[in-house]
Amino acid sequence: MSRIILVATLTVGIVPAAYGAATIRVVPVPPTAATNDFYVGNQPPLAPSPLLKLPIGAIKPTGWLHRQIELQADGFSGRLGEISRFLKKEGNAWLAADGQGHSPWEELPYWLKGFGDMGYVLGEKRIIEEAKVWIEAILNSRQSDGWFGPLPNKTGERDKKMIPDLWPNMVALNALQSYYEYTGDTRVLELMQSYFQWEMTVPEEKFLEPFWQQQRASDNLASVYWLYNRTGQEFLLQLAEKIHRNTADWTETVPSWHNVNIAQCFRAPAVYYQQTKDPYFLQATDRNYNMIWGVYGQVPGGMFGGDENCRRGYYGPRQGIETCASVEFMLSCEMLLKIAGDLVWADRCEDVAFNTFPPALTADLKALHYIVSPNACQLDNKNKSPGIQNKGDMLSYNPHSYRCCQHNVAHGWPYFAEHLWMATPDNGLAAVFYAASEVTARVGDGRKVTIQTKTRYPFEETIRFTISAAEPVPFPLYLRIPGWCTRPALRMDGKRMPIYAEPRSFLVIDRSWKDGDSLELSLPMDLKLRYWLRNGNSVSVYRGPLAYSLQIGEKYVRSGGTDAWPAFEVFPTTAWNYGLIIDADRPLYQQLEVRKRSWRRDNQPFEATAAPIEIKVKAKKIPNWQPDRLGLIGEVQPSPVQSQEPVETVTLIPMGAARLRISAFPWIGEGANVHEWQPPR
Repeated sequence: MSRIILVATLTVGIVPAAYGAATIRVVPVPPTAATNDFYVGNQPPLAPSPLLKLPIGAIKPTGWLHRQIELQADGFSGRLGEISRFLKKEGNAWLAADGQGHSPWEELPYWLKGFGDMGYVLGEKRIIEEAKVWIEAILNSRQSDGWFGPLPNKTGERDKKMIPDLWPNMVALNALQSYYEYTGDTRVLELMQSYFQWEMTVPEEKFLEPFWQQQRASDNLASVYWLYNRTGQEFLLQLAEKIHRNTADWTETVPSWHNVNIAQCFRAPAVYYQQTKDPYFLQATDRNYNMIWGVYGQVPGGMFGGDENCRRGYYGPRQGIETCASVEFMLSCEMLLKIAGDLVWADRCEDVAFNTFPPALTADLKALHYIVSPNACQLDNKNKSPGIQNKGDMLSYNPHSYRCCQHNVAHGWPYFAEHLWMATPDNGLAAVFYAASEVTARVGDGRKVTIQTKTRYPFEETIRFTISAAEPVPFPLYLRIPGWCTRPALRMDGKRMPIYAEPRSFLVIDRSWKDGDSLELSLPMDLKLRYWLRNGNSVSVYRGPLAYSLQIGEKYVRSGGTDAWPAFEVFPTTAWNYGLIIDADRPLYQQLEVRKRSWRRDNQPFEATAAPIEIKVKAKKIPNWQPDRLGLIGEVQPSPVQSQEPVETVTLIPMGAARLRISAFPWIGEGANVHEWQPPR
């Protein structure tokens, strides 16, 4: 018999000798004493990377995640050149070697950032070739002084400020980095080196002037570190100091309450931490998160109420978030995982990816809207200001509108797929997010392994891994235990392992892996309630990583667009004004009935009629809960709420499958402390 050595809080167990010796341990973060021999992480003197991104192409998503990216490729993101005036090629300064012409600002690089990665992840020739047209033009636009891209951005003529505007180039650098990871084209490194040398020459008084570039300059900083880790040029660390000096001060305060700036820039101190190694900067990012989400993020789905800017008094679940902000926050979480290794960022990323992001688009991914909210009773194209800060149509699904989000949305799912697996400093692999996929990577002594993941997570609890290897190879395999999971279970080659792993930790299996080895990780999904005290003591239902919403009948009415790319409003066909009946003295499993439904053949679970899981719960209507004079859903009023209506059984579906939704519910009560719901004014 061979011993399975269980380290930390684990119990010793025995397995048959045929399974060989293995060590199972639990760690909060992969140790950084070693340096990965095969994949690029932070080079000294930067803080070591606990998790390292694998090259694009190493991870191939399958299942529902592959389907999302496939739908995106066939949807408006993959065909945006047919729709967007900013992507017209004739006279476009991004295509001109001399940088002259009409100059789209952030729109072209925003789109290219996600468009290219979409093609690389899918291996889609049409998209890869179209992306390369723009990539080649950007590479060929490099000037003798190091500048690249449209000259009006360099001279400041575009916005009449007459100072360099570096923000569009920050986004273009992301597209170039992905292209380099996929192809190894060294022209990317050469362009970035020359461009960053040019940045060193820009006088401080003209470097990163307000507003957008100054707020978002940590994107520039992250690209500098990316290049440093591949070239080791010392001037890049000097440039990093210059960038930090001139970036808006996210270290001491929140300098902008614009919702996309928050989602993108709250991470800025942690990016700079890599150079200082001072925990103060990591703590500043945590402080930013707690300050913002603690006030405006008291809603289900992981985001916050900032439908253009966070505003005092506008905290409730009818406030929304820009589609841009959702995908930028997901990217922030992915970056923070690499920088700090703290799995809280994986939980937060999944909360947004599974609950808030999918309904930002129609289920066929052929249209989007600007604002997505936890509670929404209809998505029409009428003005909702000042309930929503911006005037005009913010809610209907329109592929022709919402300029920034229309272009920026494309990177959400491809980037998520690229981070399902990461390398670890000890030449291991870490499953960071769970989705059906296949990863091929060098591990241990450099031999390649392929791990196939089969699962419908987050719609099921079990994840199955199968190892393919030409010959046995020892390496540590890290499996993330989410923060919501208290009873994980593991089977190795069919044998149950005696484990105990805390939430938000890695379960590490260290053994010599051979072809055909298998693991099965079970993550039991308990029902939980989350109460939002700031927002009327409203309640949300969670099961595992999924928040649940009332199932509301949806009627789509065409409101414009073209026959090829129509726009739609969405109206309810069933009642939505319910409060849940929750008895605090009874176990939840006795009050909420979980039902599993058949998996639809189109592999698109984020659609109201296709939701593979539903929950039945008792509820009562609240007749006075109606839309306000703007047509916005009424604010959630304090619970418990009085209702004389009959008890009904309603259906909840995953929040990510609901375009019309109630996800932050009032709840029904009796006695002296109940509130009477006031009608809209």
